[in-house]
Amino acid sequence: VDFPKSAVDVLYVGPKEAPSPEPHTLEELDPDLRRKLEKICSRASNFGLKRSDHQVLWDHRLHCRRDHPSSLPKVLASAPSWDWASMGHIHSLLHRWPSLPLVTALELLDSKFADTEVRSVAVSWIEKSSDDELTDYLPQLVQAIKFECHLNNALVMFLLSRAQGNINIAHYLYWLLKDAVQDSTWGRRYELVLGALLCLGGSKLRAELEKQTHLATLLGTVAERVRQAGGSTRQVALQEGLENIQNLFQRNSCRLPLNPSLVAKELNFKACSFFNSNAVPLKLALVNADPLGEEINVMFKVGEDLRQDMLALQMIRIMDRIWLQEGLDLRIVNFKCISTGKDKGMVELVPFSDTLRKIQVEYGVTGSFKDKPLAEWLRKYNPAEDEYEKASENFIYSCAGCCVATYVLGICDRHNDNIMLRSTGHMFHIDFGKFLGHAQMFGSFKRDRAPFVLTSDMAYVINGGERPTSRFQLFVDLCCQAYNLIRKNSGLFLNLLSLMMSSGLPVLTGSQDLKYVFDALQPHNTDAEATIFFTRLIESSLGSIATKFNFFIHNLAQLRFSGLPANDEPILSFSPKTYTMKQDGRIVHASIFSFQKRYNPDKHYTYVVRILREGQNEAQFVFRTFDEFQELHNKLTIVFPLWKLPGFPNKMVLGRTHIKEVAAKRKLELNSYVHNLMRSSTEVAQCDLIYTFFHPIARDEKTEGLDTTPNPPEPLLSPTSGRVEGEVKLSISYRNSTLFIMVMHIRDLVSEDGTDPNPYVKTYLLPDPLKTSKRKTKISRKTRNPTFNEMLVYSNYSKETLSLRELQLSVLSAESLRENYFLGGITLKLKDFDLSKETVKWYKLTAVPYF
Repeated sequence: VDFPKSAVDVLYVGPKEAPSPEPHTLEELDPDLRRKLEKICSRASNFGLKRSDHQVLWDHRLHCRRDHPSSLPKVLASAPSWDWASMGHIHSLLHRWPSLPLVTALELLDSKFADTEVRSVAVSWIEKSSDDELTDYLPQLVQAIKFECHLNNALVMFLLSRAQGNINIAHYLYWLLKDAVQDSTWGRRYELVLGALLCLGGSKLRAELEKQTHLATLLGTVAERVRQAGGSTRQVALQEGLENIQNLFQRNSCRLPLNPSLVAKELNFKACSFFNSNAVPLKLALVNADPLGEEINVMFKVGEDLRQDMLALQMIRIMDRIWLQEGLDLRIVNFKCISTGKDKGMVELVPFSDTLRKIQVEYGVTGSFKDKPLAEWLRKYNPAEDEYEKASENFIYSCAGCCVATYVLGICDRHNDNIMLRSTGHMFHIDFGKFLGHAQMFGSFKRDRAPFVLTSDMAYVINGGERPTSRFQLFVDLCCQAYNLIRKNSGLFLNLLSLMMSSGLPVLTGSQDLKYVFDALQPHNTDAEATIFFTRLIESSLGSIATKFNFFIHNLAQLRFSGLPANDEPILSFSPKTYTMKQDGRIVHASIFSFQKRYNPDKHYTYVVRILREGQNEAQFVFRTFDEFQELHNKLTIVFPLWKLPGFPNKMVLGRTHIKEVAAKRKLELNSYVHNLMRSSTEVAQCDLIYTFFHPIARDEKTEGLDTTPNPPEPLLSPTSGRVEGEVKLSISYRNSTLFIMVMHIRDLVSEDGTDPNPYVKTYLLPDPLKTSKRKTKISRKTRNPTFNEMLVYSNYSKETLSLRELQLSVLSAESLRENYFLGGITLKLKDFDLSKETVKWYKLTAVPYF
């Protein structure tokens, strides 16, 4: 092509850089200003920065360069102008700035930094990263191409250069560009970059990528036909489609889009099927071309945007890398997912794993209300004691990682069909359709009511049984440690998500979506404050009944029949089968006859129900607890949402629950409830739920009319009687004339009367004759291993004053009907502590009470 020649030479002259003083010649800042600048520079992002903060950053940019190198993105974002006159100062600052790591340099590729020189310098710093690091951040780098002023730019040249030197980068870059060409605005630009990649890669790479593309196209066609087909025709559509795919493999093997190291040579027809979910994804089993390799199992899905799953999995993978770099292995299960076109893609299937729903429904449709299914499922696959302990440990660590990751990323729609468990104990989440706090709605209510999924059956595995143990304290510590490590990298996650805002994901369109993650990370809190915050989240999640009902409703939705399950599937947690009025005979009268005390496994009251059936002369007696009555009522409200049901007695009582006075009151209330329930409409009064509830079970035959349990020993009422052995974990720190005592955990409390205490902690700074220094924690109910993670604060104390004081800590049990009694205590001399640093330690409790 002959271009017309200009009569004169055209020379572009850049802005002349302004002189800049050397760092060592700068004057020291005023202490207050220095602290203010440090606080601004340490912020995770620009969220909440005021105009005055930006002014401080720009005015003291040279001090930022010397003392806070990672603040460059904030400093440049504070530049008052980017016009020609200002560019000399900006470029001068930029070229003298110390090199930044990849995670910080990424922010300079955001849309707010359009200057070519700024972006070129950022790329020069990113070039120093390893191929593995680069692969982790490829999705954001591909999105950043949109913000370049020219097609021939440093970022594109860098990506193409690294793709030439690494097949993994070339592979993933290809699929990311293939997905990006569908962008209605920037598609043409991505087409040109994709063309350049294919030209540079050579004929063999092009041929391999064309095979993968053809395979993805065929799978998309088959998946769409299966999805559109109905009933029995789906299997026919699947078989016909799989034959076309098998023809592709007969010509040659093919690498998978998921991972270029996976090479398949044919389909395993017998193991291929489809999932019965809304999208009806294909379940594919492929024979590994490596004779020593395992079978490759993948899912191919159409009708859903998998880019969101890719982003969520990328964030979890980066979190895992951060934890591992800090020596914290949370046994995270990382699996791959890739979008191969608009609303279609491939997902790796993790072997030897089942959904929680599949595990729970083995114990009936109400399996989600039971505590033992997960533990018994793990025991089935790990029969030896050491195997089960290892699986339990894997569960504790991986569950902690899942709780932190799903909370920080706001992953919602967490039902028991998208939480999975491996036979090795590793728990992991799948299907990230709801993200960044965009919860599934049920009418005007959020379906996800708890901060994250942590249910009593998970706690059963963590504790190794029903009672809280020190293993749960380990779980809490792991969660808080993992949460604080992610918080230290808040800026990285906010930058990565910010770079994806132009990707077209419906859940990530503006700063309000980033604000969710910003708030979840609590970046302005100290580690101690964040530990307290996350501990409260754990308590809230574990105490939420909404999650279990969410699971239960999902179980019902997955049944083949509407309403209740078939007779061979139990509908109440304590009944092995479902019973009907036709089987047992119509109930003509039911009432609460009496109540009895039980001690198996713990002290409780059971209510004797007298039942008279049609055609029977003698009444039957069955024994039901208050919680079982409540389970009946809760499930009736689900099955009969539009019927008027009698009101159920309030479970909450002031003081102790398992005492005779409460049982007597509840007997009257339950009698009224049963009377009104049996007088309800025929649909309710004669439903299978009620007849299953009143059907005699094995325990009714064993204990009918008898109270064979021995009386327990009378509790010792003296406040000095609680001799125990135990330990308390404290964090003691000092800053800004304030002493911070964090009461973290107590373990191995054992009271003399053998019951579980209601422990709380009380502290004093001695000497204190007027007892003005008293501080207390909340009460932890019925446990010998309580977790508090509460901060007790003593303000306006100098170090000199504290060196003359002793910290007296007492552990007591709160009792409603008798005097609180002493469990143990310890006295610590504060002069023995180095208050310039935090001390975290376990201390032995002594059984000598303080008076």
